[in-house]
Amino acid sequence: MRVSYQPTFAERYPLALLAAVTDFLLVVAAGYLAHLWRFDSLVLNSRYTTATFVCALLVMLYLLMSGVYGSWRGRSFLYQWGRVFIAWLLAMVTALSIAFFLKSSEDYSRQWFIAFVALGGASSAIFRLATFLALRRLRSAGRNLKSVLLVGNGGPTARQLHDGRSLDGDGFRIVRALHFERDEPWLHRMVAQVEELGAHEVWLCLPLSEGSAIRSVLYALRHHMVAVRFIPEWGDLPLLNHKISNIAGLYSLDLSCSPMDGPARVIKRLEDMFVGGLISLLILPVCIGIAVAIKLSSPGPVLFKQYRTGINGQKFKVYKFRSMVVHQESGGEVTQASRQDPRITRIGALLRRTSLDELPQFFNVLQGRMSIVGPRPHALAHNNYYKDLVESYMQRHKVKPGITGWAQVNGYRGETDTLEKMQKRVEYDLWYIDNWSLWLDIKIIFLTLLNGFLGKNAY
Repeated sequence: MRVSYQPTFAERYPLALLAAVTDFLLVVAAGYLAHLWRFDSLVLNSRYTTATFVCALLVMLYLLMSGVYGSWRGRSFLYQWGRVFIAWLLAMVTALSIAFFLKSSEDYSRQWFIAFVALGGASSAIFRLATFLALRRLRSAGRNLKSVLLVGNGGPTARQLHDGRSLDGDGFRIVRALHFERDEPWLHRMVAQVEELGAHEVWLCLPLSEGSAIRSVLYALRHHMVAVRFIPEWGDLPLLNHKISNIAGLYSLDLSCSPMDGPARVIKRLEDMFVGGLISLLILPVCIGIAVAIKLSSPGPVLFKQYRTGINGQKFKVYKFRSMVVHQESGGEVTQASRQDPRITRIGALLRRTSLDELPQFFNVLQGRMSIVGPRPHALAHNNYYKDLVESYMQRHKVKPGITGWAQVNGYRGETDTLEKMQKRVEYDLWYIDNWSLWLDIKIIFLTLLNGFLGKNAY
């Protein structure tokens, strides 16, 4: 039985145009309501009428540029809300700039403008939330769905998509899964399945090694209006912060990149400067007391300095309070401290157990060579040893090393006397890099203060 292609509700009706008109009317209504609140009148003079309609057009323009009038399928409400916020911000900055250059800003009530922005922005967000919830409810009831023919070779991505988890809320429904084969008869069967099911889309869940087969699939479907999407089966590829970028007008599939780029880099640096500067002032008396205790307890310098690997593999000198007797190791080797290590002084044992020996590293943070949160820097000799034993070991240097990190608050601090321990530490470090956010940093700082300083593995 053949089923003809059935257009979705959104394809039959101009919903994008309806959304744009609704946005325009909401902004205009916000201008009138703000005027009513400020001046007890719904009658706007020419100045406020012009400002209201100019702002409405600017909001529509920036919303259009942000892409919110495109398809919402598969995208979260936060994605939509973020673009609405940015569009409103740009629109208001543009409006204020126009008023500044025309020297007309004094002609408008600041209270009206604030109320106008608050009402308009809130109404835009509420409108999208209501639409988003209505669409999810409609799709969960089995309506307004795009049917998908899933093509795969049994990989984890294909299994995840076809394990019974409903995609209805996202606007898709996998109606059939087809195992991929390379021969010509299989291509004819695939086309027949598309026609029989009336599928809207074909999702190809194939490994990168099968990339050459995509051309054959596209050619076989050249007479059909079905959408074709390639969802790679990454398999065991060690990905890091993978995403799609636009480089010099070309689309790039980034497989292993640092998240500390663009706004994230600025946020991370501001976090380090603010938190690091504040903590440096608070710990100054403690540092002076520790320095005096070290100097009186054993001969040698107060600070221990050692080269470590920083961001992008660059070497830098890390600072710690000296916790061992002064000694020289042969052959440039670096022996990790162990439990009951005779080299550790009595003061040093306390410092290492409480992590107070790490306090001078806040100076490294203020220098910009370290962060408050990040993978702990290892000695150069340890990097040379483990980089060939632990896959993706050196990828932990795609961000600045930290005083504390996700691995440390999860128990992987102190001596890594087995390869398995180092593998787990690197696993946690890479997870942190791949999932970095300001809130994750705050969580790690809080957990460090809560239990990190007195970890059982610190000696």
